Amino acid sequence: MSFAGTALLGAVSGLTIFFGLPISRWGRPGPRIMAFLTSASVGVLLFIFYDVLRNASQTVESHLGGSTGEGVVLGLLLAAGLGVGMFVLVGFERVSRRRPLPTGPGAMMATATRAPARAPMQAPMRTALFIAVGIGLHNFSEGLAIGQSAAAGAYRFFLVLVIGFGLHNITEGFGISGPLLGARPSWRFLALLGAVGGGPTFIGTVIGYAVTHLGGSTLFTQAVSVLFLGLAAGAIVYVVGELQHVNRKIGSHQVGMLGLLCGLLAGYGTDLLLKSLGA
Repeated sequence: MSFAGTALLGAVSGLTIFFGLPISRWGRPGPRIMAFLTSASVGVLLFIFYDVLRNASQTVESHLGGSTGEGVVLGLLLAAGLGVGMFVLVGFERVSRRRPLPTGPGAMMATATRAPARAPMQAPMRTALFIAVGIGLHNFSEGLAIGQSAAAGAYRFFLVLVIGFGLHNITEGFGISGPLLGARPSWRFLALLGAVGGGPTFIGTVIGYAVTHLGGSTLFTQAVSVLFLGLAAGAIVYVVGELQHVNRKIGSHQVGMLGLLCGLLAGYGTDLLLKSLGA
């Protein structure tokens, strides 16, 4: 497949994340509905965390036992990514909390349309952006797989990845929307979240195609993938902690647990669909 066609399908696969974002524009739901949807967001993220570590660990384990120490290097990259992905977000939040947050009924809309230097983000928007960052890092590694399969001529596998990851990204859009329920963020801010969360699929597709087409090292792309998966896992750990704090304030524990289960099953179901198609 041509580079342009591959890049286009990679973009489509990533930008399906936009389908799950408009839910945050609904009016403010009741506590039980909010608890269910926020916990479902946590469930989706927990499955993504499991999926990220599983994929990264498979790559690391496949290189263990070799005389060149490739497995050890990949394992260190994964560990470094976990730490950096978590503590960079911790540091960013500490800095942002030092500045006063805007107040009033129009604060959320104003924050979404101003430059960050002039108007610091409110907590729900900050959390949603952090989720988008973690998912985007994860989707970058998926884009690498799409680009590599197209450049290698594995077209059936390539199309399966595009369709499967596209479906999977819809559930990820719901995961991003969880903290924004009732906040009614602007469409511009939702566009930013979609670009941060889904755009890396396109970038990874382009890089994966280019590196493979030019005869680049498979080990290099695997190392990049493991590093970004580690970054994604670290970011997701931090965000899950933040969302659990929100859930404790909402209450409705039993409804929240049901939402958590539904979110996990949604992520697992799309993954099973991807596997059933041969990915």
